[in-house]
Amino acid sequence: MATLYVSPHPDDFRSLLALVAAEFCPSSRPRTITEDPPVSLNARSRPTLVLAAGDGDSVLSGASAVAWYLASQGKKTGVDAKQQSQVWQWISFADNEITPVSCAVVFPLMGMIGVDKKLQQSSRTELLRVLKALDHALEPRTFLVGESITLADMAVAAAVLLPFKYVLEPSDKKVLTNVTRWFTTCINQPQFLKVLGKITLCEKMVPVTPKTNAAENAKAANASPAADSAGATANGPPKTEAQLKKEAKKREKLEKFQQKKEMEAKKKTQPPAEKKAKPEKKELGVIAYNAPTPAGEKKDTISPLPDSYSPQYVEAAWYPWWEKQGYFKPEFGRKSISEQNPRGVFMMCIPPPNVTGSLHLGHALTNAIQDSLTRWHRMRGETTLWNPGCDHAGIATQVVVEKKLMREKGMSRHDLGRENFIQEVWKWKNEKGDRIYHQLKKLGSSLDWDRACFTMDPKLSYAVQEAFIRMHEEGVIYRSKRLVNWSCTLNSAISDIEVDKKELTGRTLLPVPGYKEKVEFGVLVSFAYKVDGSDEEVIVATTRIETMLGDTAVAVHPADSRYQHLKGKMVLHPFSDRKMPIVFDDFVDMNFGTGAVKITPAHDHNDYEVGERHNLAFINILDENGLLINVPPPFLGMKRFEARKAVLQALKDRGQFKEIKDNPMVVPVCSRSKDIVEPLLKPQWYVNCTDMGKQAADAVREGQLKIIPDHHLKTWFNWMDNIRDWCISRQLWWGHRIPAYFVTVNDPSVKAGEDMDGHYWVSGRSEEEAREKAAKRFNVSADKITLRQDEDVLDTWFSSGIFPFSIFGWPNETQDLNVFYPGTLLETGHDILFFWVARMVMMGLKLTGKLPFKEVYLHAVVRDAHGRKMSKSLGNVIDPLDVITGISIEGLHAQLIDSNLDPLEVEKAKQGQKSDYPNGIPECGTDALRFALCAYTGQGRDINLDVNRILGYRHFCNKLWNAVKFAMKTLGDNFVPSEKAQLSGEESVSDRWILSRLSAAVGLCDTGFKAYDFPSITTAIYNFWLYELCDVYLESVKPVFSKAEADSASQRQALVCRQTLYTCLEVGLRLLSPMMPFVTEELYQRLPRRRPQTDSPSICVTSYPDTEEFCWHSEEVDRDMEFVMTVVKTIRSLRADYNLTKTRADCYLQCIDSATVSLVQKYSLQIQTLSYSQAIIPLIANQPVPEGCAVAIASDRCTINLMLKGLIDVEKEMGKLMTKKGDLEKQMEKLREKMAKNDYKEKVPVKVQEQDAEKLRQSQTELEKVKEATDNFRKMM
Repeated sequence: MATLYVSPHPDDFRSLLALVAAEFCPSSRPRTITEDPPVSLNARSRPTLVLAAGDGDSVLSGASAVAWYLASQGKKTGVDAKQQSQVWQWISFADNEITPVSCAVVFPLMGMIGVDKKLQQSSRTELLRVLKALDHALEPRTFLVGESITLADMAVAAAVLLPFKYVLEPSDKKVLTNVTRWFTTCINQPQFLKVLGKITLCEKMVPVTPKTNAAENAKAANASPAADSAGATANGPPKTEAQLKKEAKKREKLEKFQQKKEMEAKKKTQPPAEKKAKPEKKELGVIAYNAPTPAGEKKDTISPLPDSYSPQYVEAAWYPWWEKQGYFKPEFGRKSISEQNPRGVFMMCIPPPNVTGSLHLGHALTNAIQDSLTRWHRMRGETTLWNPGCDHAGIATQVVVEKKLMREKGMSRHDLGRENFIQEVWKWKNEKGDRIYHQLKKLGSSLDWDRACFTMDPKLSYAVQEAFIRMHEEGVIYRSKRLVNWSCTLNSAISDIEVDKKELTGRTLLPVPGYKEKVEFGVLVSFAYKVDGSDEEVIVATTRIETMLGDTAVAVHPADSRYQHLKGKMVLHPFSDRKMPIVFDDFVDMNFGTGAVKITPAHDHNDYEVGERHNLAFINILDENGLLINVPPPFLGMKRFEARKAVLQALKDRGQFKEIKDNPMVVPVCSRSKDIVEPLLKPQWYVNCTDMGKQAADAVREGQLKIIPDHHLKTWFNWMDNIRDWCISRQLWWGHRIPAYFVTVNDPSVKAGEDMDGHYWVSGRSEEEAREKAAKRFNVSADKITLRQDEDVLDTWFSSGIFPFSIFGWPNETQDLNVFYPGTLLETGHDILFFWVARMVMMGLKLTGKLPFKEVYLHAVVRDAHGRKMSKSLGNVIDPLDVITGISIEGLHAQLIDSNLDPLEVEKAKQGQKSDYPNGIPECGTDALRFALCAYTGQGRDINLDVNRILGYRHFCNKLWNAVKFAMKTLGDNFVPSEKAQLSGEESVSDRWILSRLSAAVGLCDTGFKAYDFPSITTAIYNFWLYELCDVYLESVKPVFSKAEADSASQRQALVCRQTLYTCLEVGLRLLSPMMPFVTEELYQRLPRRRPQTDSPSICVTSYPDTEEFCWHSEEVDRDMEFVMTVVKTIRSLRADYNLTKTRADCYLQCIDSATVSLVQKYSLQIQTLSYSQAIIPLIANQPVPEGCAVAIASDRCTINLMLKGLIDVEKEMGKLMTKKGDLEKQMEKLREKMAKNDYKEKVPVKVQEQDAEKLRQSQTELEKVKEATDNFRKMM
């Protein structure tokens, strides 16, 4: 048995590397000794490995050599020469790049070498640079080499162990996301845990208490200096006097350090001295609504509002009340939906979410936009319907229920049988299927739930059957045998949207369902076909070598001179007696590879077309389960990817293999089963889309259908003008079974038909109807007809394609169909423009002769804050309900553990969550989430959603809350609003300005909703409430209310001001209501009504403000106030410069002309109030300004002179300024020196150079301000 000598020190990373490597070779793990190796071995350092007698008593010394030997025993040094070289490369990187800088930073902290702060800091910077390079290398990888842990990971992890324990603070780890993720993955492997135990990562870089082994402590305590000296001699040369002195000093330091630690420990045991309490950090308040309110009853609005906004309080009880009152129904407020509404009809159907689904942020975005539009149309007085529904999601639902069956009963669907399995699916749907409806309600979606539809409901199923039969009878639906996307796991064809395109850069091992080992992809195999009757050969290449068993030709380009002599020749298949023609076809790229291409018509889309053109044989070599058929032994019956290895070996054995090399490629993966998709020849039902596609394209070209934004038009025309026929068969049990029957005629005069021959298929609403059709077609009596209904079901997109009219009872003429079809708008994500939108347009035109809607608005795709696609494996998928109610980081982690992710992916995802949400996600509430999503829609195709921005809108809700509370207190209990919002003629300049801004906001919202410009709407409302109403108007009118009782004129002015304030609150809440329905309802219910007897009971059915009523926008007033605010901001800036926090100063405004003087006089109260000035004194340009003023230019029309004399201690302020001036000059000198160095531009990163330039610019600006202030003070002295 081998013996491993290691250091007992818990932080000796070299010994730890050897111990970890030893754990990976359990069968030959060495005996471990924590002592120096015997002198006789002449081993200079630990770790040392003494090999067993059979190995020639060899001695290996040093971490790299020992670890390599041990790791190679456990097959952890790479699977081939290339990987072994990569492992050596990483060991070298650990030894030469990481270890020196790591030790330079960590050893001073551990007291092992003296502290040179400058050296330590520069080493730390260098360490971070090296780790950033490592971080970049790890970005696309889980491990450094290959798909599993190797010695490369062990060596580099050991090298970064001490930095992670003692140096890298949370901010560093946040930058080094990939390194941290990888390191955490490594140290949580069982082998690492056994050696290292649970590692605590560094929180703050501080000196480390020395860690020594208990056994060594005892040994050291009993040892005399003589023994110590002897020990030194025994293990090496005797120490010099200088070395001994150095060690004595080190011991002295260590003793002092220990004494300090003991004192600290003693202090901890004593009762702590009473400290002055620090003010607590203000947390987001959570206030619950506890008033007993039965579901559907109106919420208590008599009790006072809580002190601050809390989503839990605000969102309670409103939704059931809205629903019970019927506000979401088009019938609300009218006798019949059929009666003419002069304001028009608005109808939109929801993109039906999958019944299996759970709400994600894509749904939240869709619903935020759709509900805002629906509420806006409803408030405009239109007959409004937003129709809910749910999709049966054929494949997704079947997969979920099949997994459940296997998990709970150990049964497959085939064990149950079709009928019983479908019953199980219905049972599951009835138990779980309405979950998404509850989530939609939580989002405040104002859907008419009485009209909710499920695509498998009898009404919709009848419409699906009718649509198929009509289109089949017309010949638009036909039977054909073609290539389809086949999932061997699901045993079904799947649509293009269910195929994920996995991009590979080269050789990659991928997991495939049904295979224990991963399968190789991303390689190009070249092999030769022998030319019949000659010694020549033609070399071809393929990424799917197993498909060569189905080859029926080799193709070359007609213009390729290399192959002209082979016209009419054949090549020989090596594994059968098949002779295959060499065909000449333009599709071949003669510059790629050898210019010759193998042709497998039955298993490749391009080859299929070549096969059709040249009338080649179509040999199907795969069955539905992915087993090989129609091939010679030994390949017959093999699994497809096992055949991949077997074919390759057989070609090598025959000498026809040429080479294998890395090849970037795209692998089609089934999004449902994660299986590799195979192109397979199957008889299926197809929809002929040529004419329907042209009609759909023409509808847009002619302006009958509008697509917004118009940058999607190019995609639309590209698809519609090049549309292919649509395969609608799915080999599933859950879904709409195809109402088509294969006919067998029991009459010798009629020959038997084939499955792919459409003549032998009839469709019917019942078997009887189908039999009658068949008898008529074949001119025989009905009793001679035998029917077999197609086992397949229809593609889910078929039922979704007729959703806009099937929900209203089509093909029956119903009241709803007459009123609500065609719809007004279709709003959805741009990613399903073709899969759903195009098919609705085509089928609507085909079956009803009408477009299903007039406009299509396509919103963006939601990504995370870093622009990455939402993916479970990245840990960045956000459940909107977690944003609404808040969730801890532990809660987010728990969701990952409950998912189906691989443990390594879970660890990676956890790191992603820690990086993005270190403290979890705070409670933001529904209103803030909806508002944020609408505000984001202007970013083009993709939305990078930052949770902090949503939180910002929660703070906006709080500001709104406080503003309304303050305003209601100002209005008073006895306030009665005027019956109509109108000007009295007595409004002050502040009143006229805020009403002008309110009218502008109304105009912007009106324009925004009509143009689907949601960011314009959110910006207009946000700016009005926050920057105009709260920051300016409420502040400027405080003096009006403070002296309201002074005299009758003041009373009158206060009353006018109250009416203005009420108008702003009431109209402002109505503007905001479509986007923030809960908080606006809560606050609106607290306001008095203009006409209590006739006004609407809820804000969601009041009228939306329009520009006809609110027509008080005045550009002149806006311009004047803009000037006033510039003056105010300049005065505030001057006050801040001279630290006048509480002192009010006189302000002299030098104006360029009398018109500006008049303007200042007109707004003097507003300027005085908003700038916290003592008095505002306007001066004409030539009037002298008193001495002792600070000066600033507000605009070309006005200069500010702020009186400082007598308000501040000039000498004290001068002292402060001189100190600041000196500091700034020193900083600037240092920066200039740094930037003047010869190698600065070459060595310093561009980003740092930009930061330095910005620092210098800021310092220069500050210095100029300091000099200006100094000059001002000198004048006062």
